[in-house]
Amino acid sequence: MTPILAAFVAGSVAAGATAVGTVPAMFASRLERRTQDTLLGFGAGVMLAASAFSLVLPALQEARLHGAGPWLAGTVVGISILLGAALIMLLDRVLPHEHFIKGPEGGSPARLKRTWLFVFAICLHNLPEGLAIGVGYGASNVAHAKALATGIAIQDLPEGLVVALALLAVGYGRARAVLVGMVSGVIEPIGALAGASVVIALPWLLPCGLGFAAGAMLFVVSHEIIPESHRQGHENFATAGLMLGFVLMMLLDTALA
Repeated sequence: MTPILAAFVAGSVAAGATAVGTVPAMFASRLERRTQDTLLGFGAGVMLAASAFSLVLPALQEARLHGAGPWLAGTVVGISILLGAALIMLLDRVLPHEHFIKGPEGGSPARLKRTWLFVFAICLHNLPEGLAIGVGYGASNVAHAKALATGIAIQDLPEGLVVALALLAVGYGRARAVLVGMVSGVIEPIGALAGASVVIALPWLLPCGLGFAAGAMLFVVSHEIIPESHRQGHENFATAGLMLGFVLMMLLDTALA
């Protein structure tokens, strides 16, 4: 299996995990907000550990292998992290989307149906995950890439459930809420294809691509997931979930890689 095909398959598995996560919403109409915040925190922890162990550290190593000294390697990866975060920040401002609590954001949502505002918001969460999977496989380190894809798929399971239940809570029908949650994961294999294709076509961009994907994920964690999980006063539960997610992803990365 070529790295690009492997990236697409891994991204599709992550998208499938999101879809599977929505299925319980067909039978359960409500999940305690405290539980939702704990699951969001878990996802944030997985993404933080993935950014550190599966993206930033390999990016620094790849930069050194390309002949960069310690300071240059750190600078290149650091700038790439900032650029990845800047791109998602730009998309967050330009694309009209709607959060479950904060409401509409970005651009002018007046002409868009409310369902698609939610879809845009969810896709903004999932795009960095797809990019990270693709860049991981493009790096030709299959062990790290598998660990990263596994961790993202695991955190996509509760994320899919939270998304579907949140849509139910704001008035969507059961089937429609589940369908929208499933569709939201489609961006992941697309992002995986893009990430793998770029770093394979331009190998010298690999350290930048790894850093870029890390920055995109870090922005989503800081700007979206953690504030969302803390907004209802369940900081302790959200933080406990984050710590568990971080440790699980760290174990996956070190054990599988």
